[in-house]
Amino acid sequence: MNIVLHEPQIPENTGNIARLCAVTACRLHLIRPLGFFLDDKRLKRAGLDYWDKLDIIVHDYWDAFILTCKPQRLFFVETDGSKLYTEVKYKPDDYLVFGSETKGLPANILKNSWDNHISLPMINPRSLNLANTVAITLYEAWRQLGFRQL
Repeated sequence: MNIVLHEPQIPENTGNIARLCAVTACRLHLIRPLGFFLDDKRLKRAGLDYWDKLDIIVHDYWDAFILTCKPQRLFFVETDGSKLYTEVKYKPDDYLVFGSETKGLPANILKNSWDNHISLPMINPRSLNLANTVAITLYEAWRQLGFRQL
């Protein structure tokens, strides 16, 4: 399973997501520009001592990510997705894509992907914290896959 963070802004969120990826054996993709430096102490503190266990790739921009990884299935997680994250039948090589905390995902990335635009149910129109959203979505995918190594 692959977690993709498009232009993440908050180092603590990315650190928590990095730790999540390390403990679930998922690859983490970060797409620049980042709102922090990779040696930021807040990023490292949130990720604790999991950095040596993390499979991470940093891409300079979206198209570089697409050309490098050639993903077969992308799921874009946003607040106004066309289906719930629980309605997807996940596969081990899927990519779960999350936008920045302040801007979400840009329209040009989402424009041809409405069938793969998913969301978590919420009563309040404001969104969940990014790290929590990644954890909920990833654990549903992992549950469906029998909690085997991703």
